Amino acid sequence: MISTVVIPVVVLAYAFAYIYRRWTARLSLSDIPGPKSSSFLLGNLSELYAGAAEADLRWKRTFGPIVRYKGIFKQDHLMISDPKALRYILHTSAYRFLKETGGSRAPSHLLSGHSLNSVDGEAHRRQRKVMLPAFGGPEARALFPVFKKISQELVARWKDVIFQDTNSQSESAVFNIPRWLSRATLDAIGEAAFDYQFGALDNAETELGKAYANVSMTFFGIPTFSRIFSIALMDCLPSWLVLKLFATLPNQRYRQMCYTSDVSKRVAKRLVQEKRGAVELGKASRDVMSLLVKANASTNPKAQLSDEELYAEMRIILFAGHETTSTTLTWTLWELAKHRDIQTRVRNEIREAEAKVQAKGQTELGLSDIESMPYVQAVLKEALRFHPAIPRIARLVKDDQVIPLSKPIRTKSGAMLSELAIPGGTKILLTIAAYNRDEELWGPDADTFNPDRWLTSYERNGEYASLGVVGNTMTFSSGTRSCIGWRFAMNEMQCFLVDLISNFEFSLPEDGKRIRREVPLLMFPVVEGEVQDGVKLPLRISIAARD
Repeated sequence: MISTVVIPVVVLAYAFAYIYRRWTARLSLSDIPGPKSSSFLLGNLSELYAGAAEADLRWKRTFGPIVRYKGIFKQDHLMISDPKALRYILHTSAYRFLKETGGSRAPSHLLSGHSLNSVDGEAHRRQRKVMLPAFGGPEARALFPVFKKISQELVARWKDVIFQDTNSQSESAVFNIPRWLSRATLDAIGEAAFDYQFGALDNAETELGKAYANVSMTFFGIPTFSRIFSIALMDCLPSWLVLKLFATLPNQRYRQMCYTSDVSKRVAKRLVQEKRGAVELGKASRDVMSLLVKANASTNPKAQLSDEELYAEMRIILFAGHETTSTTLTWTLWELAKHRDIQTRVRNEIREAEAKVQAKGQTELGLSDIESMPYVQAVLKEALRFHPAIPRIARLVKDDQVIPLSKPIRTKSGAMLSELAIPGGTKILLTIAAYNRDEELWGPDADTFNPDRWLTSYERNGEYASLGVVGNTMTFSSGTRSCIGWRFAMNEMQCFLVDLISNFEFSLPEDGKRIRREVPLLMFPVVEGEVQDGVKLPLRISIAARD
């Protein structure tokens, strides 16, 4: 075991060596405007992590699309929302901007191994090439019946609760929405991605289900002073040292990470073996993992994924795939509960579509029917724009870069810059939240939830680069590292949204509790004054009337 004296010495040596290199960098960011910092230890990080991307929006309004802020020990970092700069970073020179910084790779490697989400360069290019066939348009559409099955199970569970509530005189009940949606999307991704039955909606106690229950909040939690500092300090250390520290100075969070990692890897190994056997017998299913194993087998052996990489891909699909979807749906239902007129318009459009398919002799809506509902699509796109599940993404500048800008920025000294020189080693935050609310892109009502913006003839400002994979939003990222499962997620969310609005009416509870957004990793809802309860957004649900 490493000595308790050696540990802090090694940590401080690495940290200060890293910071010294940053302070003595050839290029300086000191002339870029940004907020003042009164803390040497945390810089602007307390403000950055207070709430969910509130600082991003505030700094964008005050300082513009390029903001210099301070990290620990007054290191200079950048926050970027300029579209042309984002396109350069995510498309043109994606592999010059590393996915994760320093030791912050350690939790990713511990939880999901060396997956598509955590590797860079040639390893990322090779993994993505093998994985893409499993996430194509036809493959995602083929999974719609799975999403339909799970969404109908959720509808049945909610109706059971409402009708069993003997104290309810109005056939309604209050539900903690994210708790239910997280379980439903876990079931959906288990069945669609791996042909694995979690049974989360049935409260089944599967080992893998227990390991992934509330995984993001469990591991990352609400940012505190010590947590913010430790996360920032990890960025100054190599990944191997952070993993060594985790093992040497264990705590409950680390033990839970190890448990989740061990369980998920064990199940992944078994499933990969089963899928490989089915592929060899010509009996492969249509789930994502079966398609991935099949695609990998037909790839040039030198480009194939190793078994360890296959295990890692399954784990990251599971980790990243269910809470992002449930979080987006949660915020969508919250907006519809606040804006009952919008909710009514959505339901009316669904009723019209239901009548049309019934007139044709069909019993239920298919994916093509849902995709043909313009207002449903507008509401979902607006929810993605307004409530990005991941509000910002970090990159580490690999070497000195000169980044183009959409419009010149004015420095503190008054100089105008049409491009920005950034020293290698700089940490940058690409703020999805601020980009998604840029008035230059979305109009003067960018800070308003307004689905009608997607139904007008408004055209994107031609001066700005086109980004993203859905409606010029950055919610699924963009370019080389855009979310590989975005079609999968869109089909799932459309299915759930239509089934839920068709069957239920959503309203705010009478107690008037205030909801706020927090970002332990995703943009989760919590109730003001009840943060200790974790992810929570209560809504009153009643049975929707039918003519």
